[in-house]
Amino acid sequence: MKRCLLFCIVALALLPLLICCGAYALFLRQAISPPAPITISIARGSSFGSVTQKLKQAEVVSNIIGFKVLARLRGDATAIQAGDYHFSEPATPGQILDRLIAGDVELHRLTIPEGFSLKEISERLQHSDFQDAAAFLPLTDDAALIRELGIKAASLEGYLFPETYTFDSRTNSRQLIQAMVNQCLTELTPALLAKAKEQNLNRHQLLTLASIIQKEAGNNSEMPLISAAFHNRLRRGIALQADPTVIYGVKNFDGNLTRRHLREITPYNTYRVPGLPPGPIASPGRAALQAAANPAGVNYLYFVARGDGNHQFSNTLREHNAAVRRYQL
Repeated sequence: MKRCLLFCIVALALLPLLICCGAYALFLRQAISPPAPITISIARGSSFGSVTQKLKQAEVVSNIIGFKVLARLRGDATAIQAGDYHFSEPATPGQILDRLIAGDVELHRLTIPEGFSLKEISERLQHSDFQDAAAFLPLTDDAALIRELGIKAASLEGYLFPETYTFDSRTNSRQLIQAMVNQCLTELTPALLAKAKEQNLNRHQLLTLASIIQKEAGNNSEMPLISAAFHNRLRRGIALQADPTVIYGVKNFDGNLTRRHLREITPYNTYRVPGLPPGPIASPGRAALQAAANPAGVNYLYFVARGDGNHQFSNTLREHNAAVRRYQL
C-alpha cells in the first residue's frame, strides 16, 4: 500500500515535467510559417532577446521561451549574425536558428549597365537596397583606397566593371568597390593587355579608349570600326573630337552640347586637347575593351550618327561632310 502511494506521489510530481518535456519536444518538431512572406532585419549588436521578440511578432516562432531554451542549450544565443532574413517557407525552431547562425541572409542584386559613370553608379546605388550608398562616391577618389587596390589613377572612373553584383545588408561601399575593381582586373587578361600593347596602349589608356568607344557606339558590332577611327586619328596626330569626352568635362551638363562647350578648354575636351583624355569617362564593357585592343583593319577617320542607332563611316573629310549633310542637317 505504501509503495503504491509512493508511486502515485512520484508520478504526480513528475507529471508536469513529463508534460513540459512532451510539449517542448512537440515545439522542436513543429514547422511553422509566417502568415505572409516577411523580411526581418537584425542589426549588428542586437540582443538575443530583441531578435527573439522580432521572430515572435512576425509569427516565425510560436514560443519565445522555447526558442530561448533551445538557443541556450545549443550555445548559440550569442552567435546570431546581423542581416536581413527572409521567411516564407515552413521551418522548425532548429532550422530557423541554423539560418541565423549561418548568416543565411537575403541577397540583393545590383546591375551596373555598360557606360555608366561613377556618378551614375552612385545614383543607382542610392535608389537600391544598398544601405551604404552615401559613402560610395567619396571612396572612388580616395587616394589611399585607390593605392590599396593597385590602381594608378586619380579616381576609379572606368575601373568599376559593369556587371550584376549581389550584396546583403552588411555589405559596405568599400567591399562593393573592391568587388567591382577585382572584376575589372579579371577582365583585363594578359592576352587582352598584350593586344593593347601592340596598339601602344597601357592598361589605363586601354580603359580610357574603351570608355569612349562605349559611349560613342550604338551597338557592339560597330565598336571595332569606331575603335579603328580613333586609332587612325591617334596615329596621325588628329584630335579625337569625341563629344562624350567633352560632355564628361562639363560641370552640370544640361543635355545640350553647344559650340561653346566645344571651344572650352578642359582636360577632357578632345576637340582642343590632342590624344586621349587623362582617364576613362565611364565603365566600359567586354565588347568595348576587346574593340579598343582589336580595331578593325579599315582606314576610317570619321563617323557620324545616322539616327537609326548606327553610324556612317568615312575615310576623308569630304565624305564625312557629305554624310553630315545627309544625316544631321
